[in-house]
Amino acid sequence: MKFVIVFVALLGLALAAPPQDAVVTRQDADVGPESYKYAVETSDGKSASEEGHIENLGAEDEAISVKGQYSYVGEDGVVYTVTYIADRNGFQPQGAHLPVEPKA
Repeated sequence: MKFVIVFVALLGLALAAPPQDAVVTRQDADVGPESYKYAVETSDGKSASEEGHIENLGAEDEAISVKGQYSYVGEDGVVYTVTYIADRNGFQPQGAHLPVEPKA
């Protein structure tokens, strides 16, 4: 009996979920041996872009440096955007909806 209740509940959730039939509307990429960049957009309002390159190529402290952004439409209809950099200092996201560390 528990199986039937769980099955019916899951079936109801699946039928109530909005369709997820997004298609890619734009896609660009340029990939090289020392750098890359890409951008993609979908019909449901999502987008992402990123570019990266190698810093200090051939040196002992060689590292990749990346910057990019992604956006999506939240369930509340608001477009949320996150911009970020990722380098030897770690992943550093920024967005109006993200919490900010208090100043000391």
